[in-house]
Amino acid sequence: MKEKLIINKKAMKGDDGYKTFSVRLKEETVQSLDTLSSETNRSRNELIGILLDYAIRNCEIR
Repeated sequence: MKEKLIINKKAMKGDDGYKTFSVRLKEETVQSLDTLSSETNRSRNELIGILLDYAIRNCEIR
């Protein structure tokens, strides 16, 4: 008896836990991100995620 080829279904777009959307930023903020990106060898997208996670965990609402 032949073994069957099993192909797992690929997650649909958006099912990977990430969401894509647009954000407007000041030019100087983008320049700062690009500088950090160069200094840390991380992508701008990765840095934005790190910085947002930190800000969310460390903000205080009054």
